[in-house]
Amino acid sequence: MAAEIIHSSTQDTEDPVDAVFALHRGGKMEIRATVPVRDADDLSLAYTPGVARVCTAIAEQPELVNDYTWKSNTVAVVTDGTAVLGLGDIGPQASLPVMEGKAILFKQFGGVDAVPIALDCTGVDEIVETVVRLAPSFGGVNLEDISAPRCFEIERRLQEALDIPVFHDDQHGTAIVTTAALWNAAKVTGREIGSLRAVISGAGAAGIAIAKMLVAAGIGDVAVCDRKGVVYEGRGDLTDVKAEIAGRTNRTGLKGSLADALAGADVFIGVSGGTVPEEVVATMAEGAFVFAMANPNPEIHPEVAHKYAAVVATGRSDFPNQINNVLAFPGIFAGALQVRASRITEGMKLAAAKALAGVVADELTPQKVIPSPFDERVAPAVTKAVAEAARAEGVARI
Repeated sequence: MAAEIIHSSTQDTEDPVDAVFALHRGGKMEIRATVPVRDADDLSLAYTPGVARVCTAIAEQPELVNDYTWKSNTVAVVTDGTAVLGLGDIGPQASLPVMEGKAILFKQFGGVDAVPIALDCTGVDEIVETVVRLAPSFGGVNLEDISAPRCFEIERRLQEALDIPVFHDDQHGTAIVTTAALWNAAKVTGREIGSLRAVISGAGAAGIAIAKMLVAAGIGDVAVCDRKGVVYEGRGDLTDVKAEIAGRTNRTGLKGSLADALAGADVFIGVSGGTVPEEVVATMAEGAFVFAMANPNPEIHPEVAHKYAAVVATGRSDFPNQINNVLAFPGIFAGALQVRASRITEGMKLAAAKALAGVVADELTPQKVIPSPFDERVAPAVTKAVAEAARAEGVARI
């Protein structure tokens, strides 16, 4: 089928599918020089013999690598291709179009250079060792589309091993944007986040990270649900990661199914796929918030959600209130790189969420609780907030 699509793309450029293949032909990015090499003098400065002086200076003062190479503004976008968008485990080569896309978003929205790196290995030890060996070339590492629960350990071990920011966007980017939207949803409806009880459908990378950030943001209560129902302390089949989140959430001790948890809930956050029946949505509290973020099919379709919810958000660009990670990761890395931060802390993530929420704080409506990805105020606001938070938390080096 793919071969037929590719062949037809050369015949009819009006077909949207054909336009996709036409755009991707040859890849979506390239490497360009920032200095000219027009003659022998330029060559002697950019390469030998002049480059030797710079190399010697860096050897004597390693921190100069940030001033005289691309390192201080370049991120590695690393994947093993095991959890790509809604496609699942499609392997490293098939993941490259997504990683290229991520890289051009870094550049367009944050002014940060990024290099796609698709690894032909899936073992935790292999990935960690490989990235550690690559790290001298980069100022930060953005982990992307690595399946849970391995992604949690990979991020933790890399951050322990490296003195540059390591950020798993599927976790923290989603959590930051969701938290920002929830703050504004509460504000526009005259409520406080501390008065809300939220239910998260999905206990993977995004669901766990969202739960942790909502707790840090002061949510009234939050329960996480996986395929077997509510995650609670003492449930015998929990992984270490789920057991940890069980100890930090679900203070009311809910048990049972997702439907049981949603009865009377103020907030639904979907990061799992599947469909929540309308009769279950109808049991939520009056004026509830529905953030149904599965793509391409939200867990609760907006037409259904609007019957019962005061604020509705999705992961799609064709509905209002798109929860899109591009609102977070370019500015987060731009801010961290600007001050040469050694890591991205919880305080920096919360600062990013507050800054993102603040961009539209004076323009709030139920249909606008989060900025558009094309709002030019977003990246500068997030960059500034993250840089300031890095200095406040003692992880900035300049």
